[in-house]
Amino acid sequence: MKVIALHSDEKELIRQAAENNRHAQHSIYSKHAPKMLGICRQYIKDLHLAEDVMITAFMKVFTGLKNFEHKGSFEGWIRRIMVNECISYLRAQKKVGFLEDEYYVEDTHNNIESNLSVDDIQSLIDSLPEGYKMIFNLYCIEGYKHQEIAQMLGISEGTSKSQLSHARKMLQEQINKQKNYVNGTE
Repeated sequence: MKVIALHSDEKELIRQAAENNRHAQHSIYSKHAPKMLGICRQYIKDLHLAEDVMITAFMKVFTGLKNFEHKGSFEGWIRRIMVNECISYLRAQKKVGFLEDEYYVEDTHNNIESNLSVDDIQSLIDSLPEGYKMIFNLYCIEGYKHQEIAQMLGISEGTSKSQLSHARKMLQEQINKQKNYVNGTE
C-alpha cells in the first residue's frame, strides 16, 4: 500500500487554504499555532488571552491568504500578522503607554552568566511595563529596527530607543537582584 502525502507542497497548501479548504487551513494552523502562541505570549501575559489573540490573528491569516505573494517566508508573514494583532489588542485594552522620552543611553550588551530558566526570563520580561515589554520584544526578539517600531506604534524613534534602554536597565536590575539573592548577598 502506498501512502500519498496530502498537501506536501506549501504553495499548494496555501492555495487550497485560500479557497477555504478546511483541511488545508487546519494543516497550516496545526503546523504554525504552537510557535505563534509563543509569539503572542511574549506580548500578552495571560495564556488564555494570548490564545484568543492568536486565534483572531489566524482568522486574519486565512482571510488574507490571497494577498500572500510568496515573496518571503510564509511563517514570517504569519508572524507579522500575529505581532500586529497583539499590538492592536494591547492598544484596544489601553494597556500600553509610551512616555515621550528622547533621552536614552546607548547601553552595552551584557553577557550575563545566569542560571535563569526560560520561564524565569519570560517572567522577568512579563514584569516590565507594557510599553517597555512591547518595544523590548519588537527590537530584541522580533528584530525590528527602531525606525520600524516607531512607525508601527506611532511614536518617535527616540522614544523607541529610550523605552528599550529603560527596559534593559530594569531587566538588568532584576537579574542582579536575583543573582544577589542566590549568592546570599542581598
